[in-house]
Amino acid sequence: MERIWAPWRIRYIEEKQPKGCFLCEKPKQKNDAHNYILFRGKKNYIILNSFPYNPGHLMVVPYRHIGKLEDLTETERNEHYAIVTRAVKLLKTVFKTDYYNIGMNLGRVAGAGVDDHIHTHIVPRWNGDSNFMPVLADVKVLPEALADTYNKLKESLKSNAQI
Repeated sequence: MERIWAPWRIRYIEEKQPKGCFLCEKPKQKNDAHNYILFRGKKNYIILNSFPYNPGHLMVVPYRHIGKLEDLTETERNEHYAIVTRAVKLLKTVFKTDYYNIGMNLGRVAGAGVDDHIHTHIVPRWNGDSNFMPVLADVKVLPEALADTYNKLKESLKSNAQI
């Protein structure tokens, strides 16, 4: 059996898992750096995905707990997609990529890990970011710690008002 060491994962394993919806609870904690919340709008926020497909994998999430896209108000929806656009600009600035997977998994059957609180995934992509590891070993190698990614993105948000 092959072993890949990921010592940072022990924090997740040992951490008491909260009851309820983590997408609702994290913004209430007012500890954005710890929770990897990059930006807060009036109706939606940007958070780093704690289990990313690629470095810089972000999610745009409405504060309101809703499970259906059609239940967003016009104000929530307009801000949501404005923030998705802002997140793409941020990723372009920091990671210098023009390729993205952007989307929602609506419902458990569609692949939603959290099926009762909608959110949009923004995954930056690079030429060659798929290699033999996922194909042969069912393993994704991430070259940067979440905290480092968060700090890069947060600093760019602070210094670039146009993003």
